[in-house]
Amino acid sequence: MSDSTSALFSASQRSGWIRLRTLIVLRWVAIAGQVGAIYVARRVYDVQLELGLCYVVIGAAIIANLVATFVYPETKRLTDRQSFALLLFDICQLSALIYLTGGLNNPFALLIMAPVTVSATVLTMRSTLLLGIVALSAITFVAVFHLPLRTTLGEIYELPDLFIFGFWLAIVIGTVFLGVYARRVTGEIHSMSQALLATQMALAREQKLTDLGGVVAAAAHELGTPLATIKLVSSEMMDELEPGTHLMEDAELIRDQADRCREILRSMGRAGKDDKHLKRAPLETVIHEAAEPHLDRGKEISFTLVSDEPADAQPMVMRYPEFVHGIRNLVQNAVDFADSRVWVEIGWTNEKISVRIVDNGPGFPEQLIGRIGDPFVRRRSGEREKAKRPEYEGMGLGLFIAKTLLERTGASLSFANGSDPFLEASERPEKSGAIVQVSWPRSALEGDPAQWSGPLGENQRFT
Repeated sequence: MSDSTSALFSASQRSGWIRLRTLIVLRWVAIAGQVGAIYVARRVYDVQLELGLCYVVIGAAIIANLVATFVYPETKRLTDRQSFALLLFDICQLSALIYLTGGLNNPFALLIMAPVTVSATVLTMRSTLLLGIVALSAITFVAVFHLPLRTTLGEIYELPDLFIFGFWLAIVIGTVFLGVYARRVTGEIHSMSQALLATQMALAREQKLTDLGGVVAAAAHELGTPLATIKLVSSEMMDELEPGTHLMEDAELIRDQADRCREILRSMGRAGKDDKHLKRAPLETVIHEAAEPHLDRGKEISFTLVSDEPADAQPMVMRYPEFVHGIRNLVQNAVDFADSRVWVEIGWTNEKISVRIVDNGPGFPEQLIGRIGDPFVRRRSGEREKAKRPEYEGMGLGLFIAKTLLERTGASLSFANGSDPFLEASERPEKSGAIVQVSWPRSALEGDPAQWSGPLGENQRFT
């Protein structure tokens, strides 16, 4: 996957997914809760508060919301800095209100975790760390310095020091835990979204290539007769003309260009699959076609039929774009890591079709074998590995795309290594690298007989 595609869901760009209107609505809910809590504390529990200062702090949030509402459009989306500034304001406003209402004696002090959690889901790591430090510093400050909660009788509501310390520790641990948890889960979601987008792009590209190949194949079929006529007429003209004349040279040019047109159409039409009788092909043919782009990359690729049935009895399978592209990705991965050779073993029974791809490379990393098929299981390759395998990005995305596309055709995949990685080079078998086993129910690839049985129909004309 290209760098531009992999940067599609970077943290700085994810922040642009947040609408200002969303934070405004959440802040109105918080303001309503703050006003309600102060009212209940004052009227129901007879707590004496610095109402003037409390309303000043709440009023600052109201003014900020009104300014944001009337100055910016409803569709405004926030950058990383803008989101950071708004969440920093929320932390400071809430800290000031907690300071005025008893510090950690106020159970609503735990709400200081909310802005940090929001930051962890959408902002960069740097912004999240800064907000976390500010929030923990603020909660530590109000744990020591705050205005006490008093009743009209002079009674002070205050928790024992042990409970205050426990509440402070719980907020600190909760802030760190929720921040890490939210960031990890959000990262998994964004990685999966990015990988699925890449899969859709790959499938769309394969579908377009298949459709284009069908058009070219039909064009080659329709143009074959006119080109043959042109060649025949030009050859007859050459028989009647004197060698060395301009007309002779023109006739030779016409014949050569007609041959060139036929070769171009033949090469372009090799992937044409639009004709009804070409939508299906023998299993080995389709597998060979899928691996064709990697046949000339300096590694030997062997195709072997391992079925007990004769070769001419192999199943006819549909050329599904998912099937072709998925096998192609698996072969590419094997060629990327093979030392010198890749084996593609094709088998079938009356109920099942299987393809086994093996190489003689180092195999899958043991610590990642259980996660193969998930996107981004590794960091990007270093410069040394990129120089060795310039085609390989090293992030597991190719295997994810292959697995996703093949599973759409009804396949099940398994991944293993051909030998113990701790064996000496002389002790390792020939097929010592990665092994990918793909299996389908036979009916999944043979398709619906109603789609390919019966007459082919007339050729479609191009106008």
